Amino acid sequence: MILSELDRRLKALADPTRLRILNLLMEGELCGCDIQHVLGLTQSNVSRHLAYLKHSGWVADRREGYRVFHRLANAAGQWQPLLAFLHSSFRQDRMLRQDRTRLRRAVGRGACQLRPQEYGPEGATAWTARA
Repeated sequence: MILSELDRRLKALADPTRLRILNLLMEGELCGCDIQHVLGLTQSNVSRHLAYLKHSGWVADRREGYRVFHRLANAAGQWQPLLAFLHSSFRQDRMLRQDRTRLRRAVGRGACQLRPQEYGPEGATAWTARA
C-alpha cells in the first residue's frame, strides 16, 4: 500500500458529513438527491463531499439521465477490514442509525424507487436506487 493512498483515504474519513454519507452508501447505491434529503444539506454541500469521497477512492458514481447515483467504490481486499470496522461502528452510533431510518422512510415515500440487493462489507441486505 502506498503511503499517499493511505493518507488520502484516511483524510476523507476525518469529516463527520463524509462519514454520514458513507453510512448511507453502505445501505447501497443512492441518488445524490436522497443523500441531500436525508442529511438535510444543500445540493452543493453534498456534491462537494461526494466529490471528495470519489477522489479519495471511497465512492464511485454513474449518471442516469439527469440523476447521478453514488455507491461505495469496489474496495480491494485491503480496504475490507476498514469497511467492516466502519460498518460495525456506524451501527452503534445513534445519529447514524437515525440517518438510516430517515433513508428508509424517504424510500417508503418514494423519494427514489429502490429495490433490495445484496451489498455492503458484511453482505447485509441493502437498497439500490434506480430511476
